Amino acid sequence: MKANLWVAGFAAAAMTSIIPVAAMAKTRLVVNCFWSPQHFVCADVLPGWLAEVEKVTEGRVVGNIPPKSVAPPPEQLNSVEKGVVDAAVQFNGLIGNRVNGALTAMQPFSGNGSAVALTQAAWETNQKFYPNEFDSVELLSQWVITSGNLFSDTDTPIVTLDDFKSRKIWALPGPLANIAKELGAGVVSTPAVQSNEVISNGVVDSHIGLNGEGLTSFQVLPYTKSMTRFSSSIYRTTFSFFINKDKWAEISPEDQAAIRALSQETIGATAADLWEKADDVYDTFEANGIKVVDADPALEAAMVERSAVVIDAWKEKSKAAGIDADAALAFYLQRATELSK
Repeated sequence: MKANLWVAGFAAAAMTSIIPVAAMAKTRLVVNCFWSPQHFVCADVLPGWLAEVEKVTEGRVVGNIPPKSVAPPPEQLNSVEKGVVDAAVQFNGLIGNRVNGALTAMQPFSGNGSAVALTQAAWETNQKFYPNEFDSVELLSQWVITSGNLFSDTDTPIVTLDDFKSRKIWALPGPLANIAKELGAGVVSTPAVQSNEVISNGVVDSHIGLNGEGLTSFQVLPYTKSMTRFSSSIYRTTFSFFINKDKWAEISPEDQAAIRALSQETIGATAADLWEKADDVYDTFEANGIKVVDADPALEAAMVERSAVVIDAWKEKSKAAGIDADAALAFYLQRATELSK
């Protein structure tokens, strides 16, 4: 597994090195990034990828990243399909009506292991079971990030099932929102980039789905009072990185092969590795007065039980789309375990 191939220095290289060759370049890519410009995906991962693309194509393919996202998070796939931008990253939870296999690694309580290992397992699962699922764009990579967790925004931690049921919770769209609803909590579900608005304004009193990096990126750490720890990772978020088909067709087969070779697992492993490093925010919890409490076994058991309902629904939908969901999930879990050793 390759990880951390690109570093912050590539950001400047990617933006400056494209200027001399722009006139001779056959293809220029506009790569959108919906995170803030300071986020490592916008500042390191995508600029680093562009720098490598320019290098392996000897300047025949270059690109840039707009200073501000040209589309909201749910519209990344649509913006690439329509040619508004040439490439983008999409949170798979927001396109569950379009894809099924991409949600394999997002199934609850299915994500123990490092983000880099799970990213490799997810890509292998994609290639084996649903390589053509993104039929309207050219899929270049997918990755899995660190575990989303359960947090209380009040001085009372969430420990028991009754605690959970009594809460109004911001939840990441997808499995976590569905599980929270199944357990009887009040749920407000929005893309992660809108979590601060909901949490900071006191619309909810707890939140589920953000990892350590998300707490800082979306500036909700000041409102977080405690984290509930489970014996197994309750949830992982996955992303897909793709390019417009017409733009991809402009690139020669030789350059396409070179770009695929530096994409696929590599950009995913780079992103996953940076997410792992960003989770060091947990080390500051004690200093910030944030408690870490263990979930009551009954709460965890109830969440696992409700997870089965969510997973079964995903399996049925995937099977209807022609995907062997049972085999795909089993393969993913097996490879995740093997790669995490």
